[in-house]
Amino acid sequence: MFRFCVPCLLGLEGLIADELRNLGASDVNAENGRVLFSGDAAVLARANICCRYAERIQVFVGSFEAHSFEDLFQGTKALPWEEWIGKNDAFPVKGYSLNSDLFSVSDCQSIIKKAVVERLKLRYRIPWFEETGALYQIQFSIMKNVVSLLIDTSGYGLHKRGYRPAANAAPLKETLAASLCNISRLRPYHTLYDPMCGSGTILVEGALMARNIAPGLKRHFTAEKWSQVPAEIWKDERDRAKSAEKTDEPFEAFGSDIDENALKIAKENALRAGVADCIHLTKKDLRDFAPESERGTLIVNPPYGERLLDAENARKLYTDMGKLFIPKKGWSYTVITADDEFERCFGRKADKRRKLYNGMIKCQVYMYFK
Repeated sequence: MFRFCVPCLLGLEGLIADELRNLGASDVNAENGRVLFSGDAAVLARANICCRYAERIQVFVGSFEAHSFEDLFQGTKALPWEEWIGKNDAFPVKGYSLNSDLFSVSDCQSIIKKAVVERLKLRYRIPWFEETGALYQIQFSIMKNVVSLLIDTSGYGLHKRGYRPAANAAPLKETLAASLCNISRLRPYHTLYDPMCGSGTILVEGALMARNIAPGLKRHFTAEKWSQVPAEIWKDERDRAKSAEKTDEPFEAFGSDIDENALKIAKENALRAGVADCIHLTKKDLRDFAPESERGTLIVNPPYGERLLDAENARKLYTDMGKLFIPKKGWSYTVITADDEFERCFGRKADKRRKLYNGMIKCQVYMYFK
């Protein structure tokens, strides 16, 4: 059994912890901005392939307190790096330090690298490391003098599913879009709407979720070249994920936007993701929104002051939304925005609110379902 760490967008820790438990992880512990869990090599591969909300999967090598560079060196050297890094493997170092005595990131990188080298020299009894083999990217975080040392298994962030090589302005991260679908309680038998769909990320993530299509099926991961995770495990986990798909679900999604180029990108993304058959796209102004079903789950990421529209025009848009998104049996509306004036402009208090981050922007998710 290994110990792993999932760094995540603030506000998504609970969702990720539940998802990891469902994937077979054990000893799951949600902390601020990350989730720790235990599992074998199969769980490592499964988490990379199947996690919808996580940013990446990391090996948790160890943690200790450090107030000096000597503390950092000795703490790093004491960890079992040889359990992961072979004598030919590459092990670059990167990371960050916040609110700590050790604030020079470049110095911390150098010291951690030196400590790992010294540890591996003792274990492999060689004076020099060519670093021509598999990549074991060491990542460190130092927060309030507590050092966490990790090895990345994912490579590109897990939000990079492989279906969205291009996007329109101010795209929503795939992991956040999937999270919005989750907290909106989207179900396979629902009809999803996004009347300002942009490049279609919410629609695609909703369709992937409804059909239980693993988000990482069409990409590769750094740990696929690791000796600790044999190739047959990756094949077995991809086969496992593929067999769990539910392509016969009655799910449909409708998206619209005034930007013709964005709609073109959305169509291409849906095709690459393999869900174009259930996503319907139309060029249409928000004010012409006309649902095509009696019931619906509407999720939207409207332009807001820090994003595309100035605050005044964004707030006019929120007022129009309040007139269009009326309380109705069988309907729910979810809106994510950074504008604290949203409820006043919309004209109704949300039935539920939730704080999430869109990148570095603190947002509120407003949910209407009564």
